[in-house]
Amino acid sequence: MKFSYAMLPDYPLSESLASIKLADELGFYAVYAADEPWHKDLWLLFAAAAAQTSQVRLGPSVSAVTLREPSLIAQAAATLDELTNGRAEVVLGSGNFGVLAQYKIDWAKTKPLTRVKEAVEVVRTLLDEGAITRDGEFYSYDGLFTFARPVQEHLPVKIGAMRGPKSFQAAGEFSDGVHHALSYSRGAYEYAVENFKIGAERAGKDPQSLDIGAWVVFAVGPDSAAAKEAARSMVGLYASAMPVEQLQRNGVDPADVTPIIEAIGAGDLAKAIELTTPEITEKLSLAGTPDEVRAKIESEIAPTGVNHLIAAITDAGLVKSFTGRDLEGVPDVDGQLRLIHDELMPAFK
Repeated sequence: MKFSYAMLPDYPLSESLASIKLADELGFYAVYAADEPWHKDLWLLFAAAAAQTSQVRLGPSVSAVTLREPSLIAQAAATLDELTNGRAEVVLGSGNFGVLAQYKIDWAKTKPLTRVKEAVEVVRTLLDEGAITRDGEFYSYDGLFTFARPVQEHLPVKIGAMRGPKSFQAAGEFSDGVHHALSYSRGAYEYAVENFKIGAERAGKDPQSLDIGAWVVFAVGPDSAAAKEAARSMVGLYASAMPVEQLQRNGVDPADVTPIIEAIGAGDLAKAIELTTPEITEKLSLAGTPDEVRAKIESEIAPTGVNHLIAAITDAGLVKSFTGRDLEGVPDVDGQLRLIHDELMPAFK
């Protein structure tokens, strides 16, 4: 199993660059970030990180094709690939519900899966051929070309999927992998992987040769209660983006999450955290001591065919930025990266 760090680039840039450099030194597969306006720009951050790293892969997980035109994603990815000497990759998605709402975009009316599949084709064509002519439902071009060319012979283009089943199947059929965000139960991952395999086999691919990633809210430290409290501070924010079907596959009654989402919508984060029970936190995060986290990966994630753990690390600094809460006893990002390297990676080689 590969291990990657999914960062929210909300820290001082010097700290984010230092964490990326540490992930590189520790042998993490990749560092990803969300390509959305809530955070600092990942493309500029990763361009700055390119010269300071030598092995770790870099790119968005995810880049929303409702907000960033796919030809521009291809251009940015190819440019980053040259800067990193062949270490760029991209994960495409339909977008964060909350961000789209702030743009006054009704996610349900965007035909998200059709749009994402079309965007994958656009990005793939421009990366492979450097030019594109097509008439599509969402994206049309007449001889568009770019001098931005990737170093890799095949720069990976993947799909971020949550609801399923068609999004998981599309990822297997049309892309180089899937990043499934915010699931924590064996049943949820069996569902995702089963449908991913259907799509991959439809296209004549070996599913296990592709990237099957679990993108998880993550906090690890020697103090179990502190790590779980860090996760609890963020679970509600992420749960608000989860489809009803996905909540149910993770053993959560959507009615139990509704008051949390309503509190977040009203701007009352303190109440949202108060309503996030330890039981919901346990079901919607990967948090605790290294032994606890390892046991949950072994029982709920690894047996399903997932081959990539993408840790959206939550520390006191991130909690403070989002909620204003002060937490003690949980390691910072760099401390958690070291714990992953020392305590988790050896167990999944």
